[in-house]
Amino acid sequence: MKKNIVVLGLGKSGVAAANLAANLGYNVFASDSKEKKIKNLNKKIIKEFGGHSDKILNSDVIIKSPGVHSDIPILKKAQKQKIKIMSELAFSLENSKYKKIIAVTGTNGKTTVTDLISKIIKAVHKDSIVSGNIGFPLADKALKTAETTFITMELSSYQLGDTPDFRPDISVLLNITPDHLEYHKTMEAYLRAKENIFINQKGGDFTVINYDDKICRKISEKTKAAVIFFSKKPLKKGIFCYNGSIVINLEEKHSVIKPKINIVGTHNIENVLAAVAASYVAGVKPAVIEKIVSKYKGVEHRIEFVRTLNGVDYYNDSKSTNIDSARVALESFDKNILIIMGGRDKGIPYTPLKELVKQRVKSIFLIGEAFDKIKKDLNGASFVDCGNMENAVKQIFRTAVRGNIVLLSPACASFDQFENFEERGKVFKKIVLSLGSGVLS
Repeated sequence: MKKNIVVLGLGKSGVAAANLAANLGYNVFASDSKEKKIKNLNKKIIKEFGGHSDKILNSDVIIKSPGVHSDIPILKKAQKQKIKIMSELAFSLENSKYKKIIAVTGTNGKTTVTDLISKIIKAVHKDSIVSGNIGFPLADKALKTAETTFITMELSSYQLGDTPDFRPDISVLLNITPDHLEYHKTMEAYLRAKENIFINQKGGDFTVINYDDKICRKISEKTKAAVIFFSKKPLKKGIFCYNGSIVINLEEKHSVIKPKINIVGTHNIENVLAAVAASYVAGVKPAVIEKIVSKYKGVEHRIEFVRTLNGVDYYNDSKSTNIDSARVALESFDKNILIIMGGRDKGIPYTPLKELVKQRVKSIFLIGEAFDKIKKDLNGASFVDCGNMENAVKQIFRTAVRGNIVLLSPACASFDQFENFEERGKVFKKIVLSLGSGVLS
């Protein structure tokens, strides 16, 4: 008898999980709380929109998409009926084959590090994929994986919190600062979710940890894997910077590489170190790592250079969905910044940005729902109320002068006006690239 599987939440990963379940021959029912049009959903899948009905309870397994809260009424009912609830990540891994999993998490830098690791691994292992919050959900490729496949994954606190049994071969923890508290409620719960990346690892596995992050360094004591520290400062043992080089100093192995780092910001030194560490313990030779890092130009939406117009540089940092990522972006430029901020608030005060804004920002151009809170927390700054992205870019174009830096770094989620941060960044770039063409007036 076929199992009845319900997929709760039809975002990108939910659609992929539903299609995977259908391709495996299950009876699939998909439910989303919002009214939406879904492309690429298997026609055999029965679906509902605008709410979660009790039809969900006629299931053997419920696959919960990341971001769907665990305490919603329908899941409480399912728990009472002892229906199995699992994450999209767990379901995808259950139906995948692989040689190694390298998993990356942290509050910031995940996508850059995951992308760079995947490119280094791909240079050596052709059967290599990148998935999770980058590229595509693992469910999309699960049935095409093999025992030779290397999987590099970017994982959020949502995914990790829902997958307590997760065990990668190599885990990477970049940094921990407050984020997603509107979802996790407390910093302790957020931290527990992040710890799931290494909590089940054992001897023979590796945990790559940022030594310079005090929280990461402290919780590294909880893993049973071999800990590989990375740092911007010299370490007795680990992977670190020294005189413009990267030193790999682990047990009897000692190597020095001198890659050219092309991505903007001191935070990207840490990102490169993390990628070097993970790739090295995955078995990639230092010379290969050096070559790929030197070619690397970064990823879209992460302090991404868009264009120079009339002596003004435009940068897209739409992935800045929290306070710390906005801080990193601001620290990447000295002064004369015209910054676009705003979106959906995530329950974190903006006050930690106040001194940086005072030192480096000429004006803040506000969009989205969080403008009142940003104004309150960053009082004393120069604000321009814009409402939406197009108005913000128009206002900037009219006022920017040679030497200014235009930076989209919202410090907020995108969901008030956009489907996701990728759409937000693409809209920004499209508008910026149209400047001077007569499209904007």
